[in-house]
Amino acid sequence: MKVLFATSELAPWVKTGGLGDVAAALPPALRRAGIDVRVLAPWYPAIARAFPNAVVIAELPAASGVFPGAALRSDIAPDGTSMLFLDCMACYMREGNPYLGADGRDWHDNAVRFGLLSYVAALLASSATPLDWRPDILHCHDWQTALAPVYLHYNLKPLAKSVLTIHNLAFQGLFGAHTLRELGLPQQAWAIDGVEYYGHLSFLKGGLQHADHITTVSPTYAREIQTDTDGMGMAGLLRYRADALTGILNGIDTEQWNPAIDPHLPTHYAGATLGNKSANKRALQMQMGLKHADDRPLFGVVSRLSGQKGLDLLLACADELVKLPAQLVVLGSGDAALEKAFRELAARHPGQIAVRIGFDEALAHLIEAGIDAFLMPSRFEPCGLNQMYSLRYGTPPIVRATGGLADTVVDAADKDRGNGFVFERAEPAELLAAVRRAASLWARPRLWRQLQKNGMAADHGWNQPAQEYIELYRSL
Repeated sequence: MKVLFATSELAPWVKTGGLGDVAAALPPALRRAGIDVRVLAPWYPAIARAFPNAVVIAELPAASGVFPGAALRSDIAPDGTSMLFLDCMACYMREGNPYLGADGRDWHDNAVRFGLLSYVAALLASSATPLDWRPDILHCHDWQTALAPVYLHYNLKPLAKSVLTIHNLAFQGLFGAHTLRELGLPQQAWAIDGVEYYGHLSFLKGGLQHADHITTVSPTYAREIQTDTDGMGMAGLLRYRADALTGILNGIDTEQWNPAIDPHLPTHYAGATLGNKSANKRALQMQMGLKHADDRPLFGVVSRLSGQKGLDLLLACADELVKLPAQLVVLGSGDAALEKAFRELAARHPGQIAVRIGFDEALAHLIEAGIDAFLMPSRFEPCGLNQMYSLRYGTPPIVRATGGLADTVVDAADKDRGNGFVFERAEPAELLAAVRRAASLWARPRLWRQLQKNGMAADHGWNQPAQEYIELYRSL
């Protein structure tokens, strides 16, 4: 079976969230299972530096008559995955965030940039493809490639079935009505069963309407987005397409996230050597300027600082957390007001709360290994990866029961399967109650150790999700 995997992000080179991780990990898992998979991604500067020997295999002059000319490059990734890169200097040769300029605002031409990516993905899955290799399945991801099924419906003759995965329904690719012509779409696409969405053109809405199948990144999130509360305005359409909607839980890279071999850790450990974990706690306390204290739990956060992640709830109860007593370390960036509030919080509690604004891959790994429990109080979370990293590192997560968090974390009240702490309502008092439960259980080493081992025993790798995707491909 041949699968074309179209993505706007590719870790570790271009990544703003979980999409980049999935694009890096799922295709190799599919390839190991016998699928002939090729990944299509833009030729960003970071990609060009990583693949200097990528050769041009096709010219795409002024695709669809409206897009700038482009070329298709080919190379093999270090893990053996076949790569296709869309080379268009006018669209993709921009450093930094793939969607935002240095001023933090969306690039003015994002509709054309990702319209071109969608069009070329559709082209390679159609009878007009310039390549001899022809996919059976076109697998698109989020709004940036969601127009591909639309082009296959209106502009091209499809040879492949299309799958669209929603990584986060909040990002919908909304543009003005005038972009219909810029994208080379016919007037008939401007309809309730096309790309029109309350007077805007929505990449995601068009894809949800025309993809042969829709997936999202956890079973619970697939149910939640069909409700008016969590459907982000798309609930009606998703209910209409419920028979073609499946939730498949993401996996994690179990080689990159493995405390037994992690190069970022001063001391390695596994389920049988959990006692070694404490050395990483001491190293983290030292690196972050926290007091060396073995008599209190250390809680941690690695996250985008945003309202979605529920970190305002943590701010509201952090002073009480310190009184337990406990310590807190935070790594992340995002909303300027939240960044400022966390800096002020650390200043109020020197030696007990440490905050690092920004992102540091090595520090993220040390936090997962060095803290006692991970805080993830998200208002919504399509899948979440950090709670699975935490489980693998023997670091029980404290989460709100939403999306993929509800699918992966079992409350400690379940003595046989418990691996963390779960609370229901997005309220500071609920989060604080869960933190207090965790601190109480942490003080009982035998019970805490069982909680850690339960989490570490589960397989959160990509083999099972890859098999579920293969079964879906076959059904199409």
